Amino acid sequence: METSSARLRTPRAAGTAGIAFAVLLGAAIVLMRIAIPSADGADAAADPGDRWAVRTALEIVPFAGISFLWFMGALRAHAGEAEDRFVSTVFLGSGIVFVATLFVAAAAAGTVLQEGTDTVFGRHYAYVVLTTYAMRMAAVFVFATSTIGRRLGIFPRPLALLGYVTGLVLLVVGSGVPWSELILPAWALVVGLYIVRAGIR
Repeated sequence: METSSARLRTPRAAGTAGIAFAVLLGAAIVLMRIAIPSADGADAAADPGDRWAVRTALEIVPFAGISFLWFMGALRAHAGEAEDRFVSTVFLGSGIVFVATLFVAAAAAGTVLQEGTDTVFGRHYAYVVLTTYAMRMAAVFVFATSTIGRRLGIFPRPLALLGYVTGLVLLVVGSGVPWSELILPAWALVVGLYIVRAGIR
């Protein structure tokens, strides 16, 4: 009875954490883009009047990372012993590296903002870590999640295809297109809502 109850709770936990991650990261990205709307954020300093947006975004990022880790853990627990060890290793590794690089980028941006030394190096460092490394690790995570979901029959074919398209965009587009980062929280929101709905049914 306890095992059955845990199985019922795991999809809901994964879905809820995915939704929370999507909302928090989406809010952080929107706030950052409000402050630095240009295509190449590394070469654009935040306007002094918009620094509140950057500060708020940096405060949100740790909670987004925590929600992502919960989302990842609940998904892995839901897969259980049926998971493919190779794909699950890529899934776990890319997820952890994504969170680590997300935190490093946020910490670097926070240091530049706090010290008041809005240097080109500091902006470039934070921006490159986020858009080049974090987003590409997120792409690998999306690929692995979609593969596991499809192989285990958790995700329907359209949802798996959406994941592959999302991963491809994150991998190829990178920082070249403004607001393209929002595709990651959008994917997490769709996955989270689907899991919650499927779990309740």
